[in-house]
Amino acid sequence: MIIATAITARVWQGMIYSPVTGITGLLQRLGLDVTDPLTQTSTALYGIATVDLWHWWGFLCVIFFAALRQVPAEQVEAARVEGATFFQTMRYVLLPGIKPTIMLMMIMTVIWSFLVFDFVYILTGGGPAYSSEVLSTFAYRSAFYDLQVGKAAAISLIISLFGLVATIFYIRSQAQELEQ
Repeated sequence: MIIATAITARVWQGMIYSPVTGITGLLQRLGLDVTDPLTQTSTALYGIATVDLWHWWGFLCVIFFAALRQVPAEQVEAARVEGATFFQTMRYVLLPGIKPTIMLMMIMTVIWSFLVFDFVYILTGGGPAYSSEVLSTFAYRSAFYDLQVGKAAAISLIISLFGLVATIFYIRSQAQELEQ
């Protein structure tokens, strides 16, 4: 998470997805039928999502580990004394204990998914054939390539509204949690 997105994108582009110097190229030389996912219209967005997920996962781990440490040890110990298995302890003690954190991270993931501009722009530029274009790259292209600033502003407003809807959903779920 502390590595800049531009560096992460270039590392994946040159060391993982590259058919010449990357893992993709190595697998091709071993005889496997593997292609760079960024060059296929059907897989470009998945390739970008993989890079973004790899970049985001470390942050999620830190947050969830911190949340798990906040679950009272007495509850976990009581579950073990009562004979609960690992999965029962996870389901009935740990997951309910970190439910607010799970909800927050789900909402933040949705909100921050609209900010995936940097990975898309660096890895594919929205291509091939606009298959990996997202709202933020569409707004950028509309404003700076097509010079349709009003259209870009409208697209940006829609992105903001999506974030607002996610935020309202989170606030309501938290209010319901407090009522219980």
